[in-house]
Amino acid sequence: MAAEVTGIVLQPTGPLTRLTGMYRSLRRWPVVPVALLSVVLFAGITAPWISPHDPERGNLQERHIPPFWYDSESSVVTVVERMTIEGRATQITLSQAQKLDPQAKIGDEIEAVTKLGGSTKFLLGTDQLGRDVLSRVIYGARISIIVSLVTLGVGGTFGIVVGLAAGWYGGWVDEVLMRLVDIKLSIPLILIALVLVITLGQSFGVILTVLAIFIWPRFARQVRGEVLTLKHMDYVALAKVSGASTPRILFIHIFPGTINTLIVVATLQVGIVILLEATLSFLGAGVPPPTPAWGSMVAEGRDKLAGGIWWSTTFPGVAIMLTVVSLNLFGDWLRDTLDPRLRQME
Repeated sequence: MAAEVTGIVLQPTGPLTRLTGMYRSLRRWPVVPVALLSVVLFAGITAPWISPHDPERGNLQERHIPPFWYDSESSVVTVVERMTIEGRATQITLSQAQKLDPQAKIGDEIEAVTKLGGSTKFLLGTDQLGRDVLSRVIYGARISIIVSLVTLGVGGTFGIVVGLAAGWYGGWVDEVLMRLVDIKLSIPLILIALVLVITLGQSFGVILTVLAIFIWPRFARQVRGEVLTLKHMDYVALAKVSGASTPRILFIHIFPGTINTLIVVATLQVGIVILLEATLSFLGAGVPPPTPAWGSMVAEGRDKLAGGIWWSTTFPGVAIMLTVVSLNLFGDWLRDTLDPRLRQME
């Protein structure tokens, strides 16, 4: 009979194995989304100290400066009496030429800078008014954070109270409140925003009101569904028997059971709020100028894209995209972590 051979088989650890382990760690913990959100939060909090320039003040002589990695371009140009639109790339005026060469005359050909390069003074370039794009992107993060916190605080609180009342009392109270939710969800947000802007004028308070009106029904529906389940639990029945008042039962016994769900909903709604604020600012119904907001920055620079001036629009657009994607990924991770029914077992 052949002897049985036992032993330990060692699995080689190569680059592919290490990459697989890193990928599993990134899936288990939202490292990238948290890092990006930390950068946005840090920029919003410390904007007055880390911004290199005043975001609302520009210099028309420094307009449309490209990002710092762009090199200037020089070419031989002809000196003319006055500038013509058609020959802008190959001609300069006499006054401009004499700054380069005091002996320059009309008809001379001299070498001059035809396209300005980037500068470390403006790392991400300047917009059409000569304002620093980097400073405006940093301050735009502050606007997004303030809008999100105020909207969640006001709209979320109102939605939670409505959801608790509808789920607890039921009957006609539930019917009336849920029909209000349905009516609100059936009205387009853009229509409400435009009507309020026309009626009340464009202001920061109007945009906060619009977003709070938009967000409260989502909290109300979620909380109502949780309350319908939790109010039949044994500990709620014991609280009733012990003589606890209705407000105490709702806010001390039932509301804590909805916190995990509310954290997930709030995280996902922050991304939606930032995107909606950017959309309204893009349409001219959001944060009024010259306050730097990501959406209004995209709107202001969209007409210059055809001329190759892409930086004043691209950088705030990228900031919107990364922030919203990070919030959605972080919200999905919270949902999988806090909800035992969706938690992945490895």
